[in-house]
Order: sequence, then structure tokens, then C-alpha cells
Amino acid sequence: MLWVEGLAAAYGQSQALTDVSFGVEAGEVVTLLGRNGMGKTTTVRAIMGLLGSVGGRVSGGGIRFGEAELIGQPPHLVARRGIGLVPEGRQIFPTLSVEENLIATARPGRWDLDSVYALFPRLRERRGNSGRNLSGGEQQMLAIGRALMTNPKLLILDEATEGLAPLIRAEIWSVLGKLKSEGQAILLIDKNLSAVMRLANRHVILERGRTVWTGDSAALASAPQLREQYLHV
Repeated sequence: MLWVEGLAAAYGQSQALTDVSFGVEAGEVVTLLGRNGMGKTTTVRAIMGLLGSVGGRVSGGGIRFGEAELIGQPPHLVARRGIGLVPEGRQIFPTLSVEENLIATARPGRWDLDSVYALFPRLRERRGNSGRNLSGGEQQMLAIGRALMTNPKLLILDEATEGLAPLIRAEIWSVLGKLKSEGQAILLIDKNLSAVMRLANRHVILERGRTVWTGDSAALASAPQLREQYLHV
């Protein structure tokens, strides 16, 4: 479904990515792991066509989604091809209501208001509240719901549970498990290693802008030296 091959990217003269390669198959959950500043969010921005908005550029490699090359495509066309993004920091529309946020970018398909409200009953209760009046956990639910309303083939979450209360984190992980069981392809960034190892099919570790390891949860669990070298602060 998604293939990233030899991806390189820079911000001005600063090289952020030098050689990132990985793939996500249909129905698969894949994580991008690594310490802060290793290139995970830059990789997501490159996939979504968002690097230019923050002063960056792709300087090499390729990103293919199905048969389409994504490099050079604007964000709205990337989204139209079937990639939904839950960005770091949520970035919901603060002055719009919950329901207006959900329908703002909606496309026809399996996910509609009723199915999102069934997934997140709290959003139904808050449907008339503006985005700025939601808690952090509710905003994250809204960000996920908004991405699902685009009916994506691939869902990308950048820091899925960062800064959330334990009960909300547990609810988010439960939702992601449900999405996986329904065959939703997911590319996920999160620091909760135990949770992502339970959820994901495969993991990709980035170090200083390059892919240094790829494997499944069993392989990662059996390699404490790997986790110590690349993931622990």
C-alpha cells in the first residue's frame, strides 16, 4: 500500500532524513519508533506533502501509495488518494463545533457521523461544543474521528496518546485495536512501547534520519540491547 524508499529531506541546510525506507501493507499496523528528533514527524510530513509548509523539502528517494508517487503532491491530493492524518498536537478547528469538525473534510464511505459517534460516545455528548472547549483527550478523539471521516485506506497517527490521562490512553488503544481488527491499515508514532508492541504487526526504528531496524514485536521484545540503544532516553 505505502512504500517509502530511500527518503531524504532537509530543512534549509540541515539534513533531517538521509535514508528512510519501509512499507505498510493493506490491513497492517506499522510503527515508527525512535527518540525525539530522529525524523519520525518529518517522515510523516513528507508523506502528507506538508514539509513545504514548515520550511522543509524532500531531497531524495520516493514515496509511493498504491501506484501513485506522492512526492510533489499537495496535501489535499494526498488526502484524496486515501491517507488520513491525526497530526501531532491534534490541530482541530477550535472555533468549530465537534460536529462541524467531523463533517468539514468528510468523504462518503463506511465512516460517517453515526459510526464515529458509536466509536467515541463522548463526542456525541459534546457534538455542539466548540473544539477549544474540549479536554485534551476529547480533542484527540475528535482528531481521530475527523481523520476517519475522510474514509482513509491508510490512517497515520503522530503521537497517538502523548499527554493524555491513563484512562483516555487506554480508550485510544482500545479504539486502535478495534480499527486493526476491522482491517484498517495504520502507521503509528507513539512512545508507549508496551502498547505499540501489543498492537503493531511490525516496527521501524529511525536513528538520525535513517532506518536502522525493522521487525515484528517478538523480535523487538527479544532484543533488549536494541531497545536500549535506540529507544530509551
